[in-house]
Amino acid sequence: MKIIVAIPARYESTRFPGKPLALLAGKPMIQHVVDRALAAEVGEVVVCTDDVRIAQAVDGAVVCMTSPDHQSGSDRISEMIEEYDCDLVINVQGDEPLIQAKAIRQVVQPLFQNDEIAMATLAHPIHRQEELDNPNVVKVVCDAQGNALYFSRAAIPYPRTRISSALRHIGLYAYRRDFLLSYAKLSSCAAEEAEQLEQLRVLYHGYKIAVSVGDFACQGVDTPQDLLVAEAALLANKRV
Repeated sequence: MKIIVAIPARYESTRFPGKPLALLAGKPMIQHVVDRALAAEVGEVVVCTDDVRIAQAVDGAVVCMTSPDHQSGSDRISEMIEEYDCDLVINVQGDEPLIQAKAIRQVVQPLFQNDEIAMATLAHPIHRQEELDNPNVVKVVCDAQGNALYFSRAAIPYPRTRISSALRHIGLYAYRRDFLLSYAKLSSCAAEEAEQLEQLRVLYHGYKIAVSVGDFACQGVDTPQDLLVAEAALLANKRV
């Protein structure tokens, strides 16, 4: 199957304007993401953006200019993919500079294994209370088959006794091309708008999202403070 690794990146951000171009260990954050995507060696890497400054900062990947009106990364990628002939698309968020190549390779596996799965993502166990309480850390609860039941910025499941069952969602997705084109036409829902989590639109319309759970390190950058944590990890030559 032909795979495209797409990296959506926009300049405007409520919490961190210009985030893709923020310097991280001497180079723009978006370039760190591109380098990780290239290291996975699963397919052509395409950066989807609406800002020429981001386009000019990218090296080693194809750049596709997209509309500034998209509300989510998936919407932005769906515009790009109309011009590409492929079977599967991996969405690597532009604010995951420490994403592991093994995670990018793993996220697509459920689509190889089950023809009924249209979309897949990743998660790893939460062991610290501060992660569970942090609204910037998205949590996911799964069913017995490993499919997502719900995603939330709140603490789910609520820890009445212990947090061993809590899972941190990693913002990495894989889709079948046909599903991604259909996704762009789905209406948003109240939960998506309240949580500001685009994957809730998929669940609302009755589609399944397969969740692979494993030891996938991540350090998403939502705020300038997160950038400092990511930079410290890079400079210490370790993954977090």
